[in-house]
Parts: sequence; structure tokens; C-alpha cells
Amino acid sequence: MKMTGPWIVTFLYGLLVATLVQADLRPPAVLNLGPEVIKEHLTQALRDHDAAAILHQLPLISAVQERSGSMPLLNSLARSFLRFIIWMKVTSANILQLAVHPSNYDQELIVRIPLDMVAGLNTPLVKTMVQFQMNTEIQALIRVEKSKSGPTRLNLSECSSSSNTLRLSLLNKLSFTLNSLANNVMNLLVPALPQMVKNHLCPVIQQAFNDVYDDFLRLATAPIALSPGALDFSLLSPAIQDSNIVFNLKAKLLDSQARVTKWFNSSVASQMETTPDEAPFSLLVRQDLVNAIVDTLIPKEELVILLRFVIPNVARQLQADINEINAEAANKLGPTQMVKIATYSGPQIMLDEGGATAAQNIILEVFPTNTDVRPFFSLGIEANYEARFFTEGDRLMLNFHNISIERIKLMVSDIKLFSPETMKGTLTTILENTLLPNENGQLRTGIPMPMVKALGYEKFVWSVNKGALKLTPDSSENPGSPPW
Repeated sequence: MKMTGPWIVTFLYGLLVATLVQADLRPPAVLNLGPEVIKEHLTQALRDHDAAAILHQLPLISAVQERSGSMPLLNSLARSFLRFIIWMKVTSANILQLAVHPSNYDQELIVRIPLDMVAGLNTPLVKTMVQFQMNTEIQALIRVEKSKSGPTRLNLSECSSSSNTLRLSLLNKLSFTLNSLANNVMNLLVPALPQMVKNHLCPVIQQAFNDVYDDFLRLATAPIALSPGALDFSLLSPAIQDSNIVFNLKAKLLDSQARVTKWFNSSVASQMETTPDEAPFSLLVRQDLVNAIVDTLIPKEELVILLRFVIPNVARQLQADINEINAEAANKLGPTQMVKIATYSGPQIMLDEGGATAAQNIILEVFPTNTDVRPFFSLGIEANYEARFFTEGDRLMLNFHNISIERIKLMVSDIKLFSPETMKGTLTTILENTLLPNENGQLRTGIPMPMVKALGYEKFVWSVNKGALKLTPDSSENPGSPPW
């Protein structure tokens, strides 16, 4: 006997349509990277590019000598002093804590990179090295830029160091004359140093940001293994919002043979709120994509249960319920009395700020024995669950609890017409002992989330937002160094 029909098709699709409220279009997934993550990874990239070593190589002596030739007001003593400088270079250099701020313009971030350097010079005129400290700041802009030859991406530009941020001070206690001569050297460096920093360090900063952006993009679009198949992300568009870098993502589901089974883009209305918050980073997954993942993990199937062997007390209760309807039918229930439970999709998750629930539409049939091909009756059931998202290690886990029957309809009956509400308690127990453990068993492997460790965190938490599932790092954890 076929278990499908016009009623069940309407029943299966009606629930989800009824629960979705039209809203603004949102991407299937959004990765928000806050300023803390941006500056940590840019700092690490500058270390990887040995940016501090670039500062040690600044050509200070040639810059001072070139600048002195264009300053006729220098006295003869100062010129003699400059001619006798035999060595001058940066002896120590540190890149201090970066800062990332929103700009006054849309789609733009300001990156500030403070530099702390100590330079020294030697001259036969002085027995000891003359040392002075140089503090300055590089400022650059991160913008969304469209390319004629490629996709939209984020670029770092307008990298510069202003003389307004430059501070120089002597570290040695010198004579009045030598102080004056050393000050002349520092005065010559004031206009020269910002240009040197721009020429030598800004290309390294730009390359470091390009590497960070490419790593962020690989991280955002890395496939997530499912069992079976995989979830594959690709970039819809990058954006800048507040102090965050935002990757709007589209997605596709792949089967075990890497064939695309379903596409997701921004053409579906969603209630998902994507505005960045104070979290170092967050990943938001739209409700319809969550449901598609659950469908992949819990495919449609048919369960066959011999009640007297599996849950004998429930078998006796079901027989008592049927006896109230038709005593002759109840007497036909044999030792192999059988229940078939057919699902036509995975549980449909509803995400709201109050938590997550799930609804699933089921066809349940009761047979007197396992040799019968025609059931006593067929029921259409809408079952509701409590859906609990949690983490185990680096995996997202989902379990269903507290099953209940929201609606029940008698579809076919060979024993007489009856109200199935009378056996709702028994049917709920059957589903609780058979369908629920089966579906939770299919979810037991969870979904790996390597993104968290790649961003330098060990632990993460999931929260339920309206229309979306949200991943954020555990607020009690201090981030580690990124493994790039």
C-alpha cells in the first residue's frame, strides 16, 4: 500500500510555510571577524614577514646626508659633524599593539600601527654611541574594492606615516654642544623618516594584509565534513560593518560522491540578524541551511518495529487502545504485531531567541503481524521536539528531547473510524522509544568546526538567534596564537 497522497504532501509542506515570516533577504551564512581577530592575525603576519627587521635596514645615514645638502642654514660645525658620522642605524625596533577602528566613511576601516625604534650613531668626535628614540605611527585603510578582472575583495591602501606622529628624543646625557649637534641630526630625520617608513615598511604591511585576507577567505570557505557528504561555502561578497570584516557566504550541500544536492544563495527571505556584536568573531547559519544539514544527517527512512519484542509494555497498551475501538481487531494482534514509521524529511528546525524546536511529519501504520501487508490503520502525525545544540570538543552537536504530538489525523482505517486522539499517549511513547533514539543516533558524530582553532580559540559556544544559529568563541577563554 502506498503511504503518500495529496493530503500528506500538503501536510508535509504546510508546516514550514506557515512558520516562515517574510523578511529581508539575508545570505545563507555570515562570518563576522571583529577588530580583535583582525589585529591579532595581522600582527602575526607582520611577524611572519619579519617586519621589524625591515626597520633595522632603514637607510638613516644616507637620508640625513641627503637632507643636509638641501639645508643651507646648517652651521659649519653641524656640517662637519654630519660628515664624520661613520655609522648610523636602527639598533632596536618594535611594532606595538595595532588598533583597528571604523572610519567615518562606509565600508572602510582604519588600521594604526605604532612603531618604537632606537637608533644609534658613531663618530670619531664622540667616544660613546649617540642614541635616540624614535616613535611614529603608520596608518592604513582597509576598503572594499571592486576589480574589473576579478571578484570584489578587501584591500589595504593609503599606507603612510605622518611627521605629526613622529617623536624623537635623545637617550644619552651629552654636552651642550653635542646635544645641539644630535638635535640637528634628529631635525633632519623628522621629514625623512616618514617617507623611509612608507617606502620600506608599507609594502610589507600590504603583503601581510593580503596574506591575512587570503587566509580569512580560505577559512570562511573551507568545506565542513558531514556524515555523509559535506557542506561547501563560497564567497558572495566581502563587506566592512562597524569595526568588523564580514564575509557573506553562499553554500552548497554535497553527497558522499561530492555531487551537489542543493544550492543556497541570498534569494531566500530570512529573519536572521547579521549585525556584528562584541564577540571576537561569529558565524551565523541561516535556518533553511540548518534544516538542509539536518536533512542530510537524518535522511528520510522507514522504521519497522516489532512492538512485543522491543517495548512489550507499550505493545500491551496499544492493544488495549485498539480493543476500545474494535475488540475483534485487537484479538488479531499476534506476537509479531508491527508498527511502521515513515519519515519524508528530517525534523524541521525553528530557531528563535527563546530556543530551538523541531517539527517532523510522520506516517505511522499498525499491522496485526509482520506478515500482513495491509495495516489496521494509517495515521498522519506532526511530532514536535525540543532541539538542543551544544558542543563536544571541536564539534557541534544536536539532540532532540521531549517529543510530543501536536496534530494527528486518521488517514486510513480497516477496523472502523475512530478519533486517534484517544491513543495519543501510547503513540507518543512509541515515538519516544523508537524514532527519537534512532534520529539522535544518526546525529551522534556531530559536525566538526575547525574554524575555531584556526582563529586561535579552543572552545566555542552555540546560541540560537531569530532565524539563525550562531557560533561564537567561549567568552571565558583567552585566545591563543593563530596557527598560521
